[in-house]
Amino acid sequence: MIILYHPKSTKPRSRRFPLAVLALAAMIEDREEYYIVDGNVDANPVGTIQRLIEAHATELLAVSVMPGPQMVAAMETCRVVRANYPYVPIVWGGYFPSIYTDAALNAPYVDFAVRGQGEETFVELIGALRGERPLNSILGLSFKEKDGRHQHNNHRPLKNPDGFPWPPFHRLPAKKYILPTFLGKYTAVHQASVGCPFRCNFCGVISALGSQEKMESPARTETILRHLVQRYGVNAIQFYDNNFFLREDHARELAERIMPLGLRWWCEARIDILLRYSDATLEALRRSGCAMIFFGAESGSDWVLKEMNKQLSTEQTLQLARRIRDFNIVPEFSFVVGNPRNPERDTRECLRFIRKIKKINSQAEIIIQHYIPVPQRDRMYGDIEGRVQFPDTVEEWATDHWLNFTIRREPATPWLRPSVKKLIDDFELVVASRWPTVQDIRLPSWGRRLLKLLSSWRYALRIYRWPLELEWAQRFVELRKPKVESL
Repeated sequence: MIILYHPKSTKPRSRRFPLAVLALAAMIEDREEYYIVDGNVDANPVGTIQRLIEAHATELLAVSVMPGPQMVAAMETCRVVRANYPYVPIVWGGYFPSIYTDAALNAPYVDFAVRGQGEETFVELIGALRGERPLNSILGLSFKEKDGRHQHNNHRPLKNPDGFPWPPFHRLPAKKYILPTFLGKYTAVHQASVGCPFRCNFCGVISALGSQEKMESPARTETILRHLVQRYGVNAIQFYDNNFFLREDHARELAERIMPLGLRWWCEARIDILLRYSDATLEALRRSGCAMIFFGAESGSDWVLKEMNKQLSTEQTLQLARRIRDFNIVPEFSFVVGNPRNPERDTRECLRFIRKIKKINSQAEIIIQHYIPVPQRDRMYGDIEGRVQFPDTVEEWATDHWLNFTIRREPATPWLRPSVKKLIDDFELVVASRWPTVQDIRLPSWGRRLLKLLSSWRYALRIYRWPLELEWAQRFVELRKPKVESL
C-alpha cells in the first residue's frame, strides 16, 4: 500500500482537486495499491492514515507540502505516524521540501525529500525501497545517510506533461472539489504546463524548478477538459500554471480547441507576452471563455522592476491595462511592495501607479503583497543575503512568527518600517472597498454598495490612513454573507 497524503490547506469552499497527489497517483494507477487521503475533505486524516497502515502493509507515506498551514498539518500528522509506526518510510514532496530541503530533512519524521517535478522521482523511490536501485541514483531526491548527513542528488530535468498519464479523477469524490466560483457553478482546476522560463529573483518557482517551462499540448488539454465537462458537468476552469501563455500559436490553437466546451476560465500570464499577441488571438481567447487573467505587474517603478530582473516596464503594464479592455477580459494585477533598498520610495511610487491603472481600466483587480524573500539559486531580490536567516527546522517554520511570515499576515522584515507597512495595508483596504472584487460571489449587492460608499471619499482625497470605518464595514458584511453549506 502506498498512501498519498494531501494535508489540509484551505477552507471547504475553496478546496480544489489536489493536483500534486493526483499526478503521483497517475504514475501508479493499475500498478500499485494506493489510497489518497485529502485533509481538505477528510475531517480526521490522521485517523484514516493510521487505519490504512494497520490494515495494509504500507510501503510509503508520500506527503505533498506547501509552506504555511499545509506544512503545519503535514508536520503534525507525520509526527503521529512516526511515533506509532516507525517502520513506515515518509517522503515529502512539493514546494516546501524543494526550497527548504535541509529543513525538511532535519525533521526526524521525514526520511526523503523530493525536489522539483516529482512524478518519476516518486516511482523510482518506490523501486529503491524494494531494493531495485540505489538511492543515490535517483535524480531530484534528497535523503539522510546512515550517519545523518544529507545527500542531495542532482536536479531532475523537467519533462513535458504529455509524457505523463493524466490524473485519475475517479479516485476522488469529485463533487467535493467541483464548486462554485465567480467563473461558474461547477469550477474545476487544471495545470497545463510546469515551470517558468523567466528569472525574477523574488519568485520561488526558479528555486523549485529552475528557469524552464514545459507545456502540455493543446490536444491533451482539450481532451482532459472535455472529460471534466462530460463526466462531471464542469463549466469553469482555473488554470494553475505559473505562466499559461508562452507562444502565440499554442495559445491560439488551445483557444480554438476549447471554444466548443463552453467554459469560463482564469489563468496567469506575463504582461509582455500577451502584449505581443494579435487582436485576433486575444479575441479567440475571449471567445473561448477567458474571463480573467492574473498578471505579475510587481511594481510601479522601472528601477524596482530592473532590480527584480522582471524584464518588464511600467509602460507595458499600462498598455496592457488599456488594450485588454477591448476584449472584455478582466486583468488582475499583482504587486510586490517593499523594496529592501528604499521601501518608502517603492511604496509611494507603487501606490501612485496603481491609481493610474484604475484610471485607465477601472475593472482591473489589484492584489498587493509585501515582499517576502525565498532562497534563490543565484542572488535574492534586494541583495538581502544575510539580512534574513531562514529556519533550519520544520518546527521553527511552524511557529507563529514564521507562519505569519510565510502567509504574509505580519511579515516582520528588517527593511520595512511598521508605518510603511501600515500605509500599504490601509491603501489596499481602501482600493478593495472602492472596487470590491468580482471573485467574491458571497458578497451581497448591499455590501458592495456600502463598501463603495464608505471608501469613495478616501480614495478621491488620497486619505488612506486609519480606515477604521472600512475595517468595521468589512467585518459587518462578512458576518452577514450567506453561509455556505457543508460540502
